[in-house]
Amino acid sequence: MAEYFEAEAVVKDYDGAIVGRIFAYLKPYRLLAVLAALALAGSTLGELLIPVIQQRVIDDVMLARSLALRLDMAGPDLSSEAAGALETLRNNPRGAALGEYYFIPPGAHPPVSRKAEEELRNQGVWEPDGWYVFSPREGDPAWKVIHSYPGRFLYDGAAAAIRAADLYALPVGDIRIIRGGDLRFMLRAVLALLVLLLLVFGLTFTQTWITSLLGQRVMKDIRLALFQKTAGQSTGFLSRHPVGRMVTRITADVETINDFFTSVLAAFLKDLAVMAGVLITLLFLSPKLALVVLATMPPVIAVTAVSRLKARDAFRRQRIASSQVNSYLSERLSGIQAVQLFQGERKSAAEFSGRNRELLDANLGEMYVFATFRPLVEWFASITTGVIIGVGANMVLNLSLSLGVLIAFINLTAKFYTPLMDIAEKYTLLQSAMAGGERIFALLDTEEQIPDTGKRSIEGRVRGHIVFEDVHFSYDAHGGRGEVLKGLSFTVHPGETAAIVGYTGAGKTTITNVLARLWDIDSGIIRLDGIPIQEIPLKELRRSVLPVLQDVFLFSGTVAENISLGLPLENSRIEAAARAVHAHAFISRLPKGYQTELSEGAANISAGQRQLISFARVIAHDPAIVILDEATSSIDTETERLIRLGIQRVLAGRASLVIAHRLSTIRHADRILVLSDGRLAEQGKHDELIRRNGLYARLYKLQYEGIEG
Repeated sequence: MAEYFEAEAVVKDYDGAIVGRIFAYLKPYRLLAVLAALALAGSTLGELLIPVIQQRVIDDVMLARSLALRLDMAGPDLSSEAAGALETLRNNPRGAALGEYYFIPPGAHPPVSRKAEEELRNQGVWEPDGWYVFSPREGDPAWKVIHSYPGRFLYDGAAAAIRAADLYALPVGDIRIIRGGDLRFMLRAVLALLVLLLLVFGLTFTQTWITSLLGQRVMKDIRLALFQKTAGQSTGFLSRHPVGRMVTRITADVETINDFFTSVLAAFLKDLAVMAGVLITLLFLSPKLALVVLATMPPVIAVTAVSRLKARDAFRRQRIASSQVNSYLSERLSGIQAVQLFQGERKSAAEFSGRNRELLDANLGEMYVFATFRPLVEWFASITTGVIIGVGANMVLNLSLSLGVLIAFINLTAKFYTPLMDIAEKYTLLQSAMAGGERIFALLDTEEQIPDTGKRSIEGRVRGHIVFEDVHFSYDAHGGRGEVLKGLSFTVHPGETAAIVGYTGAGKTTITNVLARLWDIDSGIIRLDGIPIQEIPLKELRRSVLPVLQDVFLFSGTVAENISLGLPLENSRIEAAARAVHAHAFISRLPKGYQTELSEGAANISAGQRQLISFARVIAHDPAIVILDEATSSIDTETERLIRLGIQRVLAGRASLVIAHRLSTIRHADRILVLSDGRLAEQGKHDELIRRNGLYARLYKLQYEGIEG
């Protein structure tokens, strides 16, 4: 079930609170965000201007036709409907009178009813042929052409007009002269289109680059915040959360935030801007035809809403199935030896086949949603285009719409549907980003740190006097076992080496954890030089108390870096620390000595050598108190002898705790503390405890004489 709930958390709808917190990380980069928004607005505007420029070229240049009205032909017997239509046409602000004609550019007049148009045509008021109207400049060669064909042109001092049929009956050279202004306009329009395309390209590149940069920087900041938060959490918190899951939070989940900026936010904003801009442009070009387009939208909106829900469910099934496959693979591959030894290959293959089939079905279900949605939207787009052509063609024939506007409508409608088809795909990324953001901020909001409230500095005067007074501690609050330390009390004096022994589970390692405040005790008090450790700043406490933990951990890097571990130590001090624990000899034999690179987990050196380096690390940091926790459990006898000699020399004058099952390492300790069930059972020197014939004596006999107690 845990597998299921972990996968289920991946699927989440839009959450304004999460988006707001993501945007909060944009504050240091506000200028970049503004530049990205401006680039987005500019590129969107440029894309919308391209069809408008094309419309102007088609209407004003390629198909320049004006409606001609013979006002002197309007008789008194016109019906009221035709008279009203004529009055409306005569008052058109874009119209121009020339001779006995009144010319109106195509698409520049309000629609006229078929009955009124037919009556005006029958009266001779409405000329059936289109006219070409132009305004030649002074000294223009067009005037010579006009005078060369008397009777074909209407002209005054500023404008001229000719029937389209008469114009294209002229020689080609004369047509070029008459339409010279149009040719120049077309050239300027082509250049404007080229410049606009380059501008759109540049702005789109800028917007994409800035958005990607913003995503990377926000991702960097969030990842750093997550790492710092995780590194500062208590050991209890870290023990309850698997390392793989924490790594996923800091890597994969943070990557979804980058996807949110680059693939979701930018795409959504661009798509919404284009769709809104298309609708505004359509209304500007022709409100009547724009309303026709809007009337075809409700089915598309309904299909999009249903597809969004289906995509969410499909995405959820896919992620759950993927999680189950990954979990099964990780578990079986980690335990592949057990699978082979118990001949479980066939059973494992069958179980994996079932999970793999579920993943296949989930992936096919997700593909089915996309394979259905996109063709449906394309189908609706085709229907809308057909409606535009049908209604628009009728308006073009009625001269209430220009052909250029109709073509612009077709192009703009395509621009409207293109982003719509991407919404379902972008929605899955949005779900992933929301779920990733939820998990990220849940981790950032988790407060399980060891409170660093200490105000009493101990730097420069640590003697190493350790006192445990009636200390109780349990792991229960952190999902672990019951009470481990049950009223434990003991004292370690400055310069004393105290060994702690006991059966497994007696609480030996727990003493290390609570002394360094990796965990906080439930009750009682622990003092260092008479100061309760809760009153000492954590950095100073952990600088003064350094354990060599049971599980030695070395980082990838050089041997020298693992010994210094962040301190700016000179090579001589690093080498001195290594010589003190007799590690210098084997380090010198490594291929590059102290500069030899250790692999992950330091797998290229032996366990004993790793122990020696960890001792050198502690000695190089020169703590006031040293805790050796099972420190020699993985070391051979000869190496153990060398370490014991080094420890005796280096730890002189320091308080130290030696926790070990191998009693040979603590026979010469100043005092041995014997734990049993979280309490101090007995204490004394080795010989004294042997003579007492108590718990320590039984432990010693069990280990070295093979006598069962």
